[in-house]
Amino acid sequence: MKYKKNRAREYGIYKEYVGGGNGLEIGGPSPVFLTVLPIYSVIKSLDNLSFSENTNWNSAKSGHTYKYFGNKKGYQYISDATNLSHIKSNTYDFVLSSNCLEHIANPMKALFEWKRVLCNDGVLVLVLPRKDNNFDHKREYTTFNHILSDYRNNMLENDLTHFDEIMALHDLSLDRRAGDLSSFKKRSLDNYYNRTLHHHVFNEGLINDMLNYTEFYVVNIFMTKVDIFALAVSVTNGIKREQCP
Repeated sequence: MKYKKNRAREYGIYKEYVGGGNGLEIGGPSPVFLTVLPIYSVIKSLDNLSFSENTNWNSAKSGHTYKYFGNKKGYQYISDATNLSHIKSNTYDFVLSSNCLEHIANPMKALFEWKRVLCNDGVLVLVLPRKDNNFDHKREYTTFNHILSDYRNNMLENDLTHFDEIMALHDLSLDRRAGDLSSFKKRSLDNYYNRTLHHHVFNEGLINDMLNYTEFYVVNIFMTKVDIFALAVSVTNGIKREQCP
């Protein structure tokens, strides 16, 4: 395969869990699923959800318009990642999310929604940026208690709690698209419409805590220079659920 040399050594276990399944991606398409984890080539079908028809990363139109691998197409939803009410429960075998959860003000709410649309024993593949090598490197890691508090207080996606922190610590030299400080501040204040802010900063421990709280069994976590990858299986009351029909 063209991208074989870029594959992570852990690819085999991810392929085993999602191969041949029907899935939903949040905020795709994602280059990482063509390179480090070339999942697109081994799945049966994939739909996608974008928060808007026009984002800083791509454009989308509701309907059977989502192109993710060659001529393969899936259904494109336009909605917040914390509100999948238009999708029935127990619909998908897996959910993919790459470099998306950090843009969500209430990530725990999102995880619960993603879990809801998973079939029994459904799989989550989660990719989050490592702060060490991006513009968040000056910021502290977010605590699990903070994430949990946001969830319990039903934090909305227009939240700007971390605005001052981001203005002070965001490394603009590693974020050329943001422009100068004035442009970055203007864009950030309009974050509800562009979703470019990283609300929270994640590490392996925080990811583990969040997945455990939302009742996912963590199968694998590994890191590359720029990202943290997690593979988890949906469980109920600590017991793995039966497979989908």
